[in-house]
Amino acid sequence: MFDETGSVEPLRFVRLRLFIFSGNMLSMFKTIPTHMDYKGQKLAEQIFQGIILISAVIGFVYGLIIEQFGWTVYIVLAGFAVSCVLTLPPWPMYRQNPLSWQPAIPEPSGESSQKPQESLKKKKHK
Repeated sequence: MFDETGSVEPLRFVRLRLFIFSGNMLSMFKTIPTHMDYKGQKLAEQIFQGIILISAVIGFVYGLIIEQFGWTVYIVLAGFAVSCVLTLPPWPMYRQNPLSWQPAIPEPSGESSQKPQESLKKKKHK
């Protein structure tokens, strides 16, 4: 990446910038699903709490047996990391029950698009 003088080779740098800012890299991120339905959120919360609880109990018992509180903390932190990997990304198991949205109601074209509060403010009182 550097030439003999220690400066960045401009051609490689330009190619790298073109790849990063081109539509190829951005379109790859747009294909990743980012939603999770309500039942999936409930399942993720239950899994998260279960893993934290189990790791806390195991960590406490193990730390008590070997008389090292540090191991308790390490085991709870490992459980936290595992639960984050399992529950934070929107895995397909959390998207099994999608919501069916009602169709949008078309707005009548004859009426004004003002809100009722705005039309009330414009009235003059006698």
